[in-house]
Amino acid sequence: MPKDAAVEEFAGLVRALKARDGRSYEALGRRLSVSASTLHRYCSGATVPEEFAVVDRLALLCGAEEEERRALEAAWTEADRARRRAASPAPTPVPAVSATPESNPEPSAPEPGPGPAPDPTAPDPSAADPSAPEAPRARPRRGAPAPLLVAAAVALVVLALAAALLGHPTRTASAPAPASTVPGRTAAPLPFTWSIGSQLWEGGCGHTYLVDRAPRAVAPPPVAADSGAWAGTHGAVHGGEALVRITVQGRSPSDAVVLHALHVRVVDRAAPLPWNAYRMDNGCGGAVTPRHFAVDLDRPRPLARPVDGLDASGAEVRKIPAVSFPYKVTSSDPEELLVSARTAGCDCRWYLELEWSAGGRTGTVRITDGGKPFRTSGTRGRPAYVHDSAEGRWITDSDSGQTG
Repeated sequence: MPKDAAVEEFAGLVRALKARDGRSYEALGRRLSVSASTLHRYCSGATVPEEFAVVDRLALLCGAEEEERRALEAAWTEADRARRRAASPAPTPVPAVSATPESNPEPSAPEPGPGPAPDPTAPDPSAADPSAPEAPRARPRRGAPAPLLVAAAVALVVLALAAALLGHPTRTASAPAPASTVPGRTAAPLPFTWSIGSQLWEGGCGHTYLVDRAPRAVAPPPVAADSGAWAGTHGAVHGGEALVRITVQGRSPSDAVVLHALHVRVVDRAAPLPWNAYRMDNGCGGAVTPRHFAVDLDRPRPLARPVDGLDASGAEVRKIPAVSFPYKVTSSDPEELLVSARTAGCDCRWYLELEWSAGGRTGTVRITDGGKPFRTSGTRGRPAYVHDSAEGRWITDSDSGQTG
């Protein structure tokens, strides 16, 4: 990704935080659940994180004040815009939709036609009486159609609005609403904030996408930070496994929010997609695999099972204990939940529900992918490809034993 002034400014602020703390990239990366190389790319400006949450956690670890964190978020926002501009293709212009009768197939109210042509041989009534005023003769002929014209215009506007509403539904049955409240009560602000990352790769480099395109029509693998733009451009679906990171942070430093449970809800199952599998990188090497929740989507009632994580970035492999419910979060002590949802036998659409309580209130937050369910499809039996950087093309993955 080409750097610009906004990216350089953001990277400078991150380097200043890291220098202030004094810990190594590896030590800080373990606390942030990212690899040392990923953190180094943030500091050098080679990569801009997709979410501010990881940078905010770094700021908290390094003792940044609220004002400094706000400035850091503003710098990240500008750098993220630059990253998206560099990664996304220019949008295709969409022609404007006109609500005129010519572009609207619905019938409109008839307009009154012109009257019969005047007989040139007939005498002019006003000529018999020169004193007759002109206005009475003009009013019946010009003023009478006005109500019909107004009614026709109103009918056209109503029909155009109805067509627009019917042609653009705001929600589908398979996309549940992302919010949640306690039944029977007026919605109130949550006592905590949460954010997600849904385009994550294992160890920051290993992932598989299913794409309904031939290898020649698929772009080279992006860096992990630009995976969202790459997946969106190709209409890609997570193959075999989807990693979802949920960052939860209280709004108050003293009033804790208790998180009680995490539930998995599968809303649709279908046969695995018959698409090609594209592997972003094979054999990433040692990295940090933080504590997480493992989900088997092929089970009739999938559960989010806490699993120990591993830190293989150093000379020794270190176990990271699993998360145990319930636990607390505050504004100064956020928590990160990593969900690994796997499937071999379905094209599954699913979402999560997080139970919480705080200050006498209880509730459930529905965790979705921007208002839509997450999606994971099995890859068994699909042609698999890896990218040969030397030749600049996708080639058949010989390790998979499959051919394209």
